[in-house]
Amino acid sequence: MNSKKMIAIIIRVILWALVISFFWWAISENMFGKIFEEPTKFMGLLKQHLSLVGISAGLAILTSVPVGILITRPRFRKSEWLIVNIANLGQTIPSLAVLALAMGFLGIGMKAAVVALFIYSLLPILQNTIAGLDSVNADMKDAARGMGLTPLQILFRIELPSASASIMAGIRTAVVLNIGTAALAYLIGGGGLGVWIFTGIQLFDNQTLISGAVPVTLLAVIVDYGFRAVQYLLVPKGIRLARKAAIDSI
Repeated sequence: MNSKKMIAIIIRVILWALVISFFWWAISENMFGKIFEEPTKFMGLLKQHLSLVGISAGLAILTSVPVGILITRPRFRKSEWLIVNIANLGQTIPSLAVLALAMGFLGIGMKAAVVALFIYSLLPILQNTIAGLDSVNADMKDAARGMGLTPLQILFRIELPSASASIMAGIRTAVVLNIGTAALAYLIGGGGLGVWIFTGIQLFDNQTLISGAVPVTLLAVIVDYGFRAVQYLLVPKGIRLARKAAIDSI
């Protein structure tokens, strides 16, 4: 076992120890009491949070992946800088400002929050789609053309499988960021677990604060590992092994 793996294991052990210690303290101090006292309200807030993330991230995926594919085609390559810079505005502008702008156009409520989160999620997916498709070996595509495959067949049989790891990494990053940012939707009437987080801050009520913040954190971790599992299933075994070999060689 090399030193890098040893350091990674030590860091994981320390992090898990901190997490377990925190939960032990929170349970002993009854910091999750709000969840058990108002389970119906908690489930309602959780459902709102999941709706915000699911709708906005789903729209971002359905937009960014096709656009990323389109602008990697030779005919549309010149438009890459324009489209990427437009998507980059969602990350350049602070998330609170994006929410405020969405509220200014669409008013208070869930619709404005979904639009703001959608804009905020575009760039990671778009950039990783472009990077993944650009990283496909040109010799593989030339060989496929020589075998008589059409551009569409090359895209679905060669390019997308080879770029799937990068695309999934972008989607995973966008969704996890979205889960945390969705807590801010409370500020424009979007609901979600941010209701308890900001209520706890305003009232100096740690029980309400932690009852909202910890589920958001756990949701992000669970979704991250879920997407890792999906990525493992979708990415071809040969590409997984090649990526692992490349990482181990660093």
